[in-house]
Amino acid sequence: MAGDKYLYNNAGTTTEKAAIQTSAGAGDAGKIPALDAAGLLSTTMMPVGIGADTAAITASEALSAGDLVNVWNSTGAKVRKADASTSGKEAHGFVLAAVSSSATATVYFEGNDTGVTGLTPGPQFLSTTPGAATLTAPSGSGNVVQRVGFATAATALNFQSQPPIVLA
Repeated sequence: MAGDKYLYNNAGTTTEKAAIQTSAGAGDAGKIPALDAAGLLSTTMMPVGIGADTAAITASEALSAGDLVNVWNSTGAKVRKADASTSGKEAHGFVLAAVSSSATATVYFEGNDTGVTGLTPGPQFLSTTPGAATLTAPSGSGNVVQRVGFATAATALNFQSQPPIVLA
């Protein structure tokens, strides 16, 4: 979606120019920004430290939008579905877009996971279903109990990772 256009003085000639939706950095200094399709400024226009806390990490398995994920080392950082049935697979973040195995995933380390469905508002725990959250903490021997945030709606998980506890 192209942004609105405006008129400016180009050495004495009135000229139409389009607002920009993303920034390449210093070369775009002084340009007028346009909001994106969601009515927001692009994160490329924000100063360092402002915007989503994310990292681009290679997926070691297919991920679905909304999955809670675990960052692990396999000849470098990789990301996989977090899983409360296995120690060491605690949730470090989430993805908002589906990613195939070996593709680069944008991992969010905090914020609102809007890729989820079927949640009941209230505290949420990492589930024994890989990639999912649940209202009820796992209770089986060897399961990982990790609070992962708070559901504010069936489709919104405010992700706040807590330290995991492995059950005896």
